[in-house]
Amino acid sequence: MRIITYNVNGIRSAIRKGFLEWLHADPADIICLQEIKAVKDDIEAGLIDDMGFHQFWFPAKKKGYSGVAVFTKIKPQEVYYGNNRAQSDMEGRILRLDFPEYALVNVYFPSGSSGIIRQEYKYLWLDEFLDYLIRLRKTHPRLVVCGDYNICHRPIDIHDPVSNKNSSGFLPEERAWMDKFFDSGFTDTFRYFHPGPHQYSWWSYRTNARDRNKGWRIDYINTTSNLKGTLKDAKIYQDIKHSDHCPVYLELD
Repeated sequence: MRIITYNVNGIRSAIRKGFLEWLHADPADIICLQEIKAVKDDIEAGLIDDMGFHQFWFPAKKKGYSGVAVFTKIKPQEVYYGNNRAQSDMEGRILRLDFPEYALVNVYFPSGSSGIIRQEYKYLWLDEFLDYLIRLRKTHPRLVVCGDYNICHRPIDIHDPVSNKNSSGFLPEERAWMDKFFDSGFTDTFRYFHPGPHQYSWWSYRTNARDRNKGWRIDYINTTSNLKGTLKDAKIYQDIKHSDHCPVYLELD
């Protein structure tokens, strides 16, 4: 089972940069997208059907904003849109697909970079999301939780931890939430295979950051610890450039 998570920063923009050609090359069995900024009718979705994917879209109510989607060659047993939290669901942040061996949660965490109001909402959302996962694990103990978390967990995950210590996405409260998340029984699958530095999944469009590899690792595919024995490989595809993010890959046995 090959899974990719990818914040495309607007699927229409990504398509103009070659996203469909990349998708046609069969990079994974399941493609989880965040920040699609579109509805299904905005693109030639039939081209994706022709590649053998089942499509599930959960766009935001606000046009051109947020939203998640999953393209999967393996048909899920059930699909659930949102987590019954009004604002989160209005922003199209959580899409769950149930498969026989595990449940897959595709998620787009809020960013707090636009100001204090959104940062406070981010803290509220984090608490609500962890509560959602705790309740979900009672009925679905094997979870894959992938997406744009908008948080760097540790100093190794950001190119300059000192100058960014007060930046949203690397604040102590956010990092403490990540500690709590992993301590609750989740595995950082990329770090399981790759403990070394200078491996990022997002770069600012400013100051030529991507070419200089001045990035942040904020995109994850994390699994419950009971799936650790099935982990086969993980990668970050830094050379794929349809977005300011890049795809993150996990292979499960």
